[in-house]
Amino acid sequence: MALLAATQMPSIARAQSETARTLDTDQYTAIGFPIAGQGAVPIGPLVPSLYGNPHLFGDWGGAQSWMQKRGIFLNIALNEEYMGNVTGGRTRDNVLAGQVAAELDIDWQKLAGFQGFWTHLLVVNGHGRNFSSTLGDYVSNPEQIYGSRGNVVAHLVSMYADKTFLNDRVILSAGVIPTGTFFDFDALACNFMNVSVCGNFAPGKYAPGGRDWPSANIGAVLRVRPTERTYIMGGLFAVSPHAFNGGVSGWALAQDGLGKLSSQFETGWDPAFGKDKLLGHYKIGFYYDNSRYPNLYEDRYGGSYQASGLAARKESGMWSSWFMFDQMLVRSGKGIADGLIVIGGVGYAQGNVVAMRDHEWIGLLQSGSPWHRPLDEVGIMFQHMNMSRSIRLQQQSSVALGLPFVSNQWGNVYGVQNWEQVYEAFYSLHVLPATSLQFDFQYLQHPGATTTFKDAAILGGQLTTNF
Repeated sequence: MALLAATQMPSIARAQSETARTLDTDQYTAIGFPIAGQGAVPIGPLVPSLYGNPHLFGDWGGAQSWMQKRGIFLNIALNEEYMGNVTGGRTRDNVLAGQVAAELDIDWQKLAGFQGFWTHLLVVNGHGRNFSSTLGDYVSNPEQIYGSRGNVVAHLVSMYADKTFLNDRVILSAGVIPTGTFFDFDALACNFMNVSVCGNFAPGKYAPGGRDWPSANIGAVLRVRPTERTYIMGGLFAVSPHAFNGGVSGWALAQDGLGKLSSQFETGWDPAFGKDKLLGHYKIGFYYDNSRYPNLYEDRYGGSYQASGLAARKESGMWSSWFMFDQMLVRSGKGIADGLIVIGGVGYAQGNVVAMRDHEWIGLLQSGSPWHRPLDEVGIMFQHMNMSRSIRLQQQSSVALGLPFVSNQWGNVYGVQNWEQVYEAFYSLHVLPATSLQFDFQYLQHPGATTTFKDAAILGGQLTTNF
């Protein structure tokens, strides 16, 4: 079954990106916290939020200043996307999809004197449909936003609290948390429309123990900064056996079957090289889910479960691992993301129970400072995705037996899946305060990781704003 809830947080990440391109590196404390009220996108693993970001409607007639002085940060972000394939794919189609996200962050030290304590609430409402369903490609997901988010007015994405210790060097977070908002996360990747790398990467985010935005797991995360530029963090999350964590609305927190756990670990280094403070972020991580999952191909004797008619063999545990980085190569302004930045990574998953085995990506981002448009951005990226040997054996068995293909974590299957590659280029034009209009082109080689459909050329665009 397709995990239709699994997408990311583009409008929020883009609002952060605008702040990142204008904030000076000196505005950050040693452990990665932004100075109060001066923005988001910390240099370390802290969860980005919208507090302190610019707003289309400014100070809301003084309401924003009044709330922020009391530690209340309320933000509403809009994302509208249009996308269509010029050629290739299963069918020719174009879609319009969008989302409204509302976030409430409260600094309880300011509000009530409770030192080092924050709470976070994020809900979304969406409209539109999945472009991938008519394109015939659920593997790369060219769009970031799709679906009605459970057909509810306010789909719960996250609801958790932070408590800091030892002068903010230790942070404990607990509640309803999208795991990829903490682990294998890179907000810069959400400047690209293809969701496979937005925020956190596939394959990990499509597996039950690592599902991400707008799906969340009940759990806790402990983050520690042993030095100014390094961090270590670990998390423990309840794993939902259902297609949607928290139900289709996100609010059904007491789902049955939550007895298994996913444990995640990540360590990172956030250097700043030379006199120009060329910022970088390097992280490596791993998660293990101790649930039992069916083998994608084998029965208990090691043969095809489709041919034998026996149940698929159950495997103990599921794992995923990653290495991710971004590094500024040339600085063109004082902002922490104002320059030429290389971004990339590699992710692996346990191929006998996860349909995608590995995923590699590399890209370049450049702010518009060299052509006197510092809040504009341009980027290119290449992605390569390999499906697992087990899923190919299953699909070859389906062909030999004349059976329909079995859907997997990536949705419907239209042929024997091998690999897919994505080439993407975009230009994001800053048109109003906290508002950008982006133009995007993607070329998908082997849509759906098969040769069933012709390679697809896709044109897209999106409007993002933070009210």
